[in-house]
Parts: sequence; C-alpha cells; structure tokens
Amino acid sequence: MKSTVVGSFPVEVKEVTSTKNKLLSALGAYDSFKQSIEDSVIAQLDAGVDIISDGQVRGDMVSIFTQYIPGMKIEDGNTVIVSKIRNPTQEISVKDLQYAKKVMKNYYNGNIPEGCGVKGIITGPTTIVHSSRIQSFYKNKEDAIIDLAHSLKQEVDAIAKKVDPVYIQIDEPFLSTGMVDMKTAREAIDILHDGLEIPLAMHVCGILKDAFKDIARFNVDILDFEFAGNNVNLSVLEQNASLVSNKKIGFGCVDSSVNTVDDVNDIDALVTKAIEIVGSDNLLLDPDCGLRRAPKDVAFEKLRLMNQIKDKYS
Repeated sequence: MKSTVVGSFPVEVKEVTSTKNKLLSALGAYDSFKQSIEDSVIAQLDAGVDIISDGQVRGDMVSIFTQYIPGMKIEDGNTVIVSKIRNPTQEISVKDLQYAKKVMKNYYNGNIPEGCGVKGIITGPTTIVHSSRIQSFYKNKEDAIIDLAHSLKQEVDAIAKKVDPVYIQIDEPFLSTGMVDMKTAREAIDILHDGLEIPLAMHVCGILKDAFKDIARFNVDILDFEFAGNNVNLSVLEQNASLVSNKKIGFGCVDSSVNTVDDVNDIDALVTKAIEIVGSDNLLLDPDCGLRRAPKDVAFEKLRLMNQIKDKYS
C-alpha cells in the first residue's frame, strides 16, 4: 500500500530577502513560488507521503491551465471561452514537477525509493469547460470539451516524457454532479489516455451514488474518490466493488473539508473497511481532496496520521 495526495497544499509565498533574489526580482527573473514548491514537497515527504505533488501552488485548478490555452481568457478570476480552443502556448506544469522531483531526489540523497516519486496533475477538460463561460464559437459544451481534451493532451504527453512521473492524475470533480454528458467525458479521457505508457488516474470528489457505474467504465487505471467527508461513498464502493476490480482505488481517508485534524481511529476504521472491500494491494491512501484551505500545520498532521495508518497495514 502506498500513499499520495490529491494535489494542493497550503501556499506560503515568502518575502524576497537575499540580495541575489532581490536583484532577480527587479529583473523579473525571480520565481516567488519556487520556495513554496520546495516547502510543499518537503512537508509531504516529512509526513511520509510516497507519491507527491508539486503542491499546485500557482493558482486555482482551472485558471492555472486556462491562462495558457488560446481560445480561453481570464476575466475577473473566471475563465471565458472566446474562440476555438487550441494547443497551450507553453508547457504548463513540467518545470514545477521537475523541480519537485529534484527536491525529492535530494531529500533521499539521490535514491528515491521504489514505487515512490512525483505524479502529474491536470484538471480535466469536462470540469474546466463546466467551470467556464462560453462567450462565443461553441454552441455546446461537448464540442469545447473535446477540443480542450486535445489541447490538454499536449501537457499530458509533455509530463510523461519530461518528468517520468509515477502516474498522471486527471481531476474531474464535475463527474459526480449529474450535470455532464458522461459519453463526452469518457471520450475526453480516452483522448488523454491514448498512447500513454504510464498509469492514468482520475479523481472525482462528491457523492458517487448516481454516478459510480458510469465512472467505473472510464478508461483509467486508478479511480480516486473521497470517503472521509461523506457517509455514502463507502457503501457505494462496497456494493459495486466488482465493477472496479481491474483498477486501483485512491482512497480518501482524511477529510479535506474541515480545517481540524482527523481522529486517527476514524482513519484506521475507514482504511480497515477499504482493505476488506478491495484489498491492500489495490489501495492508494490520500486525503479526500486538496488541502490548500487548511492551515499548514493541520494539513501536515492530516498527512502524517494518514501515513501512520498506511505504515500499520503495509
């Protein structure tokens, strides 16, 4: 059994203090988020996380991608689709992931343990389009989703080639809402998965009761859900375990919706039940969702307790 994170971690952008960095800042060459990435990675590793993220420190899960995609623009913090969606103007997360992996390698004195590493995280095309306003060009969301999938495929392939991640995760929280066309969503994921030689995961938060059977059919290797923050999904998984017997389950076992530390006994009980349902070899432990909104010490303690339980059953 391994552990991971859904993605985001509390961001602390520190003031520029050294003369060198002040000069770089004056020249527009100082990256104020680089230290945030390093702090996030080290916190995850100190907590015992096996498969880390870069902390997703640069912004919200939608605009962090759409700001680089022609056909989309940011207005008052929201994404608006203004013309045909085309390929990104640059690689979006590759450098941050490469830096996160460098920090991880240094943490382990050059030898990252087997089965551990960095994962790439991309907000899915269905969620991005449903979080955006269509102003022109597209008459329906479905055509925009497919074009965006082809655009984001460039980022998927760049991460796979240049970062060598353990796997790539697509975040699609909208799939549990009942608001999306599942056929189009599956087609979009198929586009992202095409030719990929590493595992593909899909994270879907929310209540799964009405969507689980559809989600189980998606062409992914790992399905990641929340189980700590609601009292429905565990029974849904238990009743439909046969539908996902060919996939690993990312098992959200700490509650990211509250900014208090979880009871370790509650985590233990959830994980024990998950092992009974799908087996420890098929589990990846993680929080329900990202931890950006939690105080940094709370986020760390949530991860530490999660890994304490992981170690108990590994």
